[in-house]
Amino acid sequence: MNLFSGGKPKANPEKIKQIKTWIYQLFEIDEEIFISLNQLQCTEPDCPPLETVIVIMDEPRQQYKIHKSIAEIEREDLLKLKQN
Repeated sequence: MNLFSGGKPKANPEKIKQIKTWIYQLFEIDEEIFISLNQLQCTEPDCPPLETVIVIMDEPRQQYKIHKSIAEIEREDLLKLKQN
């Protein structure tokens, strides 16, 4: 029994890199600004099992949620965030 396995599915590092590239391009963010992507289990009612939280560490800090796993996120999902 491994107590440190976490049980949370790991996201593909290449997919994370792709999503961050899209964010830098779509939001016109300087590449020196840190972007955090976290895939979390959603505990809210009627929520998909995994959601992705995106934090852009700029001033002011921006935080977004997408009710999809990192693997499911497409460029269009990020476009919708930018439009809102």
